[in-house]
Amino acid sequence: MLKDEQIYQKLLKAIVEHKLPPGERLPEDKLAEAFGISRTGIRKVIQRLALERFVIVEANKGAHVNRPSRQEAEEVLNSRILLEPQLIPDIVNNWTAKHAKHFYAMVDEENHADEQGWLSQSIQLTAQFHYELAAISNNSILAEFVEQLCYRSSLVLAAYGSRKSVSCDSGDHAELLALLDARETAQAQQWMEHHLIKVKQSISLDGNDCAQIDFQRLFSEM
Repeated sequence: MLKDEQIYQKLLKAIVEHKLPPGERLPEDKLAEAFGISRTGIRKVIQRLALERFVIVEANKGAHVNRPSRQEAEEVLNSRILLEPQLIPDIVNNWTAKHAKHFYAMVDEENHADEQGWLSQSIQLTAQFHYELAAISNNSILAEFVEQLCYRSSLVLAAYGSRKSVSCDSGDHAELLALLDARETAQAQQWMEHHLIKVKQSISLDGNDCAQIDFQRLFSEM
């Protein structure tokens, strides 16, 4: 039987990758059946996701994947614009050749996903790039905050983004890595701010209707 943490990670991954799109209902009975646990067990996981704003729980209506409002989307992205450039000096100070190798490999993955038109995977990869980069600052509090903002940005992009939101139209991450390699702190900060502003400008608030989800099939494939 899967543990609560494993179920949480599977549900979070499905939301971030848009396999459970914004607005999708999350019926306890079907999810409990899909994971082979009690409704009480699945309710605990849903409540955790609700605390993190990935899920909304309404009395007498049940739970559904959060569909961020314009204000929430703007607040999340504005927070990233303010915060992430400020971590760049510490990232530069801690930057190593090992870091460069790892992140260039991530950029290759991003480019491949973009070439294949895999939007959900592109969203996940770009979030991972940013929160792993923040972790190099060695400020665990801010890095954890950035990670949560990146997850919430993934929800925003899943709801309202497009290929422009995660493609070179918003700036190739390899450009940032070159600046980090060269220890160009000020230029790297400017790049990061411009990049996040472009991501914000790329979102459109036209959401899509949800298709019927087969929870049993979805989570048996993950």
